[in-house]
Formats: sequence, C-alpha cells, structure tokens
Amino acid sequence: MFSLGESDRYYLYSKPTDMRKSFYTLSGIVNNVLGSDSRSGNVYIFVNGRRNRMKLLHYESGGMVIYSKMLDHGTFGMPVRDERNESAIKIEWEELRVIVERVMRDPSSRQSRQRQLQNLWRR
Repeated sequence: MFSLGESDRYYLYSKPTDMRKSFYTLSGIVNNVLGSDSRSGNVYIFVNGRRNRMKLLHYESGGMVIYSKMLDHGTFGMPVRDERNESAIKIEWEELRVIVERVMRDPSSRQSRQRQLQNLWRR
C-alpha cells in the first residue's frame, strides 16, 4: 500500500541514475555510495539524466517498494541547493510533491504540454 507522507524523511540522490536499476542496485547505491541503510524506512529518490523519469525506493513493513514515474513530455524541476558536493540532498514532503506533480523550470516543455492538453479537450 502507498504509505508515504510528511512523517517520512526524503533524500534526493544528486547524480543522474540509470532507470533500468531496480531493488538491488538502487539499494546498493543507498548502502555503498550514500552510506545509509536502505531498510531504514527513509525514502530515496533517483532521477535520470534527462529528468523525465523518477524512482523512489522505500522500505516498508513486508519489504522494499519502488515507486516510479515517467513523464510523457517535459522534465521534473529539481530543487536548487548549495550542497553540490553532497551525494544526497534532504528534501521535505512538500518539495517532493511539487517535483512529482508539476513540470517546472522548462517553459518550452510546459507550453508544449499545455497545448496537448488543450487539444485533448477540443476533441
């Protein structure tokens, strides 16, 4: 069951990630690169280089879960931080919601997406 919320801690991996990676390799990044425990209950967020795909790795009771999203058009807007040397950036629930629910910081993709939605309503 989907069980993410404000009480969870979220860490955005700062490097582009190959979206073919799954449970074992994403857990390996968390354990070996970030130095964290993938079974800690924290949520680890991975985004590809084109910023149009995202995976969230989370351990909940019963096992590991991966949530995945792929945009049809546009890119995910990433939060701007000064911590460029950090492997993971701690973000808040609201920041994650903004990233997941909206396409940001790319006006051309936003306009393209809006045109497609308008055309859909005209049919």
